[in-house]
Parts: sequence; C-alpha cells; structure tokens
Amino acid sequence: MKTPIALLAAACVLSLAACGNNEPAMDSTATPSPSPAPASTEPAPTPAETPPAATDAGTYGSDMPPAASDAPAAADTSGKPAAMVENCKTTIEGNDAMQYNVGSIAVPSSCSEFTITLNHVGKLPIAAMGHNVVISSQSDMQGVNADGIAAGAGAHYIKAGDTRVIAATEMVGGGQSTSVTFPVAKLQSGGPYVFFCSFPGHAAMMKGTISVG
Repeated sequence: MKTPIALLAAACVLSLAACGNNEPAMDSTATPSPSPAPASTEPAPTPAETPPAATDAGTYGSDMPPAASDAPAAADTSGKPAAMVENCKTTIEGNDAMQYNVGSIAVPSSCSEFTITLNHVGKLPIAAMGHNVVISSQSDMQGVNADGIAAGAGAHYIKAGDTRVIAATEMVGGGQSTSVTFPVAKLQSGGPYVFFCSFPGHAAMMKGTISVG
C-alpha cells in the first residue's frame, strides 16, 4: 500500500511544477492600448511680420515736406531803385516804355513839404503816352484810377475834387516836365501810400511806394 501512495504524491508534485512554468495566456478580447502619435516634423508657423508704421504723409518711409514759411513780402516788389531825395525834393522819370525809373520814394520826416518833379524822357505825345504822378493810399488806388479814367483826358485823368487824392501832377508828353508840392503831414497817418500814373492802362506798371521815414 505504501508504494501507490508514494507514486500518487510524486505525480502531484510534477503536476504542480508544470503549472508553475506556464505563463497565463493573453485574453484575446482585451483592447490594446493606443500607441503615441509620432511627433510632427513640419516647422511651427512664424508670426506675420508687422509692417513699419506709416508716416504723417500717408506712405511708408516718406518724409514730411518742410512747412511753408510765412515771410512778409516787401512793400516795393518792382526791383527798381529808390528815388534820390535832397532838400525835400526828388525828380523821377517816365518813358515811352510805360515805366518809372524808381520803385519807391522815402520822404524825410524833417520835411514839412515835399516836391516831386516828373520828367517825361520819351518822345510820344500826351495822347499816345502821357504820364503824371498821383499819390493816394494803397487801398484807394484802384478807385482813384478808375474814376480818373472816367474823368477823361481833359481832366488829366483825375476826378475833380477827389478827396482820396493826396497830390497829383498834370499830364505831360514826351520831352515835358511837371511837378507838385504837398504837405508831408498828409502821409503821416494811415497808409501805406503809393504813387502811380493815371493814364488809362498805365497804373499796372507805373507805380511805386511813398512813405515818410
């Protein structure tokens, strides 16, 4: 009886050893865990470049133009020289080219009266190229000239009794001279003042400034 019992015990030991060496089988129904996604090889997008700020001119990189300056204009823009003054007198010229030879007259403040002499150095007669000298304020010049033209040649192109006229010579032709004397006090308030020729169409070119200094 002992021998069969010993064989049975040996068989049990062998069976247990065989069970210990076998690994448990994988469950075919188990869900496999997902594998991690491969890293992207494309470069990351770069942010859009910011354009340069626009200037005040409205375009990139453009320079603003320099500000215009407001420099005052000279009173005498004719480019002609000033009249020569001596002993409260001056002599100026008019010619057949419809021009005075000076662009300004400066009357000394020490003078109580002042005399202007006009020499017509041309050859044409009064009817074709007459000249005179009329003095008024700059603001009155246009009206005085227009009314003088309407007055006609018989009035030397000066309206009779025109209080806007400070002084005026008669009209002269080529080779003739004329003059006028007036109180300097008439130029010492208001202004600015001008002298011009009132023959029709001449004032646009034959004019200048007159002042007390």
